[in-house]
Amino acid sequence: MLTLYDYLPSQNAWKIRVLLGLLGIAYETRIVSIFEGESHTEAFLKLNPAGAVPVLAVENGQAIAESNAILVCVAEGTPYLPADRLFRAKVMQWLFFEQYYVEPVIGSLRFWMLTGRLERNKALVAGKQEAGVRALGALERSLQDTPFLAGGSLTIADIAVYAYGHRAEDCGFSLADYPAVSTWIDRVSAAIGPGYPVHPYSIDSHSGG
Repeated sequence: MLTLYDYLPSQNAWKIRVLLGLLGIAYETRIVSIFEGESHTEAFLKLNPAGAVPVLAVENGQAIAESNAILVCVAEGTPYLPADRLFRAKVMQWLFFEQYYVEPVIGSLRFWMLTGRLERNKALVAGKQEAGVRALGALERSLQDTPFLAGGSLTIADIAVYAYGHRAEDCGFSLADYPAVSTWIDRVSAAIGPGYPVHPYSIDSHSGG
């Protein structure tokens, strides 16, 4: 049985819960108390040397870290990661985009804002806000003529970008300024379904949220 090392408020971990759920794959959950330092213990660092969740322990005893790498591993052989070379490359394009332009920007700002860490990172905030506008603008242009990021159907590209993208208003961005993105968010939400709640940091008394 797969084991997901999880932290519920993490949208990176949320991605994996969504895909496993959509595919009907059974797994066990191991909650990692990141604010108490559990992700930096010797045992956890053997699973992921970077000391971050999520991590997926697979059947052969190996562990896969980095959320988008886990998505690729789990989605292999399913419609969420197409076999066609160009279609697959388009999915990978958006997975790289998400990890460069979305998660480090919207994800970081959201984390700082919701856990009371915005002031201590104030020197970086303006740059992150500018980068967030550029990222949302790129998404807006890309979604003008396609229902999903890589084409006509939901893929792991959409799951990945949606994870933090649809939470952009948590850190001050107005999605009303991006109508194509807003329409896509509604479309992805409908395709995923209601069974995957976003958990607030306030559920963790150690988070400062």
